[in-house]
Amino acid sequence: MLEKFKKAHEIDMLNGSLWDKIIYFALPLAVTGFLQQLFNAADVAVLGQFVGKNAMAAVGNNISIIGLLVNLFIGLSLGANVVIAKNIGAKNHRLAHQAVHTAFLLALITGIIVTIIGEILVSPVIEWLEVPVEVREMAEIYLRVYLMGMPLIGIYNFEAAIFRSRGDTNTPMISLIIASALNLALNLIFVLIFNMGAYGVALATVIANGVSALILFRSLFKSTGIIHIDIETLKMTKISFADKIILREIIRIGLPAGIQGMVFSISNLLIQAAINSLGADAMAASAAAFTIEINVYCIINAFGQATTTFVSQNYGAKNLPRCKRVTWVAMGLNLIFMASLSACILIFADSLLRFFNEDPNVIELGTLRLWYIVAPELINVVMEGISGALRGYGISLAPAILTLIGVCGIRITWVYTLFVQSPTYETLMATYPVSWFVTTIFLIFAYRFYIKHV
Repeated sequence: MLEKFKKAHEIDMLNGSLWDKIIYFALPLAVTGFLQQLFNAADVAVLGQFVGKNAMAAVGNNISIIGLLVNLFIGLSLGANVVIAKNIGAKNHRLAHQAVHTAFLLALITGIIVTIIGEILVSPVIEWLEVPVEVREMAEIYLRVYLMGMPLIGIYNFEAAIFRSRGDTNTPMISLIIASALNLALNLIFVLIFNMGAYGVALATVIANGVSALILFRSLFKSTGIIHIDIETLKMTKISFADKIILREIIRIGLPAGIQGMVFSISNLLIQAAINSLGADAMAASAAAFTIEINVYCIINAFGQATTTFVSQNYGAKNLPRCKRVTWVAMGLNLIFMASLSACILIFADSLLRFFNEDPNVIELGTLRLWYIVAPELINVVMEGISGALRGYGISLAPAILTLIGVCGIRITWVYTLFVQSPTYETLMATYPVSWFVTTIFLIFAYRFYIKHV
């Protein structure tokens, strides 16, 4: 029964129409992204409603730090996604099977390393961000507990990438539906009944992440197809750490993709430090608005990952014309979905922000942020679509470098020049659309160059 369910949700990316298959692939992936963000949204909302805006600000302060670490896993898992999908497209089942086990162990080891380094750096990072004294203790507690669950987050993201490589985005979505419901229930129990505050919502998130990772592991273990986890192979892989060629390929593609995602988070950390200098209201407003806008980004990211996976399989099958069609069809669909969603967010901005906090200053600043970030998200569609296509061809370093220059470079310069001259919330928010636009121009030229040499 389980195998029939999985096969029913696998997609033939090599033949037939594209637009319907891309939508079928991307929408569950977008819902999965929403559910992942719901973990943080639930934390922010529960604390904002039942504890206070200082607790809400403390969690919001950590969103950029957590995003920095999670983006590393997402990037590395994209490397696994590309390698497995490419071998599926090339009908090389042995290498695809080997890559699954290499990816799993890479996730586990990377997660443990990130946890150890993260725990050491918590206090210096909180100090560097100049977190206000009244929220500092809660911010540090939340981050330390959250970091304990990093191995689980890493394993989940790699497991989800394994499912995506064969066209199944529904199974990861179902696992997160269960985990999200558990996270919300535990949040309310730990905060309202046990009065655990920031510690309680962080602990709830760790438990829920563990459940989602366990569900996917069980599914991969029970599978009898090419893409499954075999304990004996896992033991052998643990000794040799799998085929070095596969490992190098996953890291070659995944690490630059992870760096590209981390660049956004690094620049956001700089901006968060600037926001902190504007007070608790600005911090709370940004936490609420960010929770909304990151869910909007889930649509963009879903179609970007669809582009990567579809291009990877077709590139493995040596069908270059179909690879190009995938890029433009996915980007067009992304633009349609994003234009509709952005309009809804901006129309109902006030009501959405009130869900997190009723303070008029928080709502005013949060609405301002949404207009500066959600309105120009269509630029992000092009940027993510091109990056996704290049990764599908195995070209990952160039997008990472261009993003480093276009996003991180501009935002760092902006914070230490224009914001210093005019230290207002509006000045700070304007850096987002400007950096996206410049980076997109860079990526368009890169795509035109590389597509001639693929």
